[in-house]
Amino acid sequence: MDLGLSGKRALVLGASRGLGAAIARSLAMEGVRVYAAARNVERIAEWTEALPRGFGALIEPVHLDLADIASVDALAQRIHAAGGVDIVVNNSGGPAPASAEEAPRADWVAQFEAMAANVIHLTQALLPSMKKREWGRIITVASSGVAQPIANLAISNGVRAALVGWSKTLAGEVAKHGVTVNVVAPGRIATERVASLDANAAQRTGASVDEVARQSAASIPAGRYGRPEEFADVVAFLASEKASYVTGSLIRIDGGMIRSI
Repeated sequence: MDLGLSGKRALVLGASRGLGAAIARSLAMEGVRVYAAARNVERIAEWTEALPRGFGALIEPVHLDLADIASVDALAQRIHAAGGVDIVVNNSGGPAPASAEEAPRADWVAQFEAMAANVIHLTQALLPSMKKREWGRIITVASSGVAQPIANLAISNGVRAALVGWSKTLAGEVAKHGVTVNVVAPGRIATERVASLDANAAQRTGASVDEVARQSAASIPAGRYGRPEEFADVVAFLASEKASYVTGSLIRIDGGMIRSI
């Protein structure tokens, strides 16, 4: 299927590893020119070298520290000067585990700024060029925790839920300009982040990491963790011309893990 993405331009946040890297790769394989943003641009260069011949040239590593508003503004200005982008994929790292009862205020404030306020600010800066072209895609990577809160990840559950509310509101405002806004919620995808969470759970419970992962996989109807490329391919579809009538949606990519309707 031709997704109609060849020649489009995208910004993918958190692209040094995990879901962000997988999304950047998937878009590049569809002919999208990708600004791959992260603090560690060297890691982006490493995985770019492994792409099939010719596709690596579509990836431009760019530095971004979401905790630093000056870094956010500098990237927005750089992209604006180059003509803007058609697609924005908002993806941020997750905070350290913490309970709702004990997570300190300072952590809430810092994580809300990096994971929500600065992400929203960057998207707002890039939105005018999409509206002018009457075509755009804004896709935000959240977590299954926005639908079914994850124990000991109170800050992630709360901050990412705020992004869901913002996305739904924005979707209603910009649909008339040909811009769609959607949220994707990964379940247990086999990334370094999930491996870290499994290790934390093992330390907390006294079980082995393998046992934690086995029990977690057994709770998923698909019986396994997802692959990053399976997640990324859904994002690529949402970014495509084929998904022009999908907006304001929260789409789960979780192997059936979330049991609610």
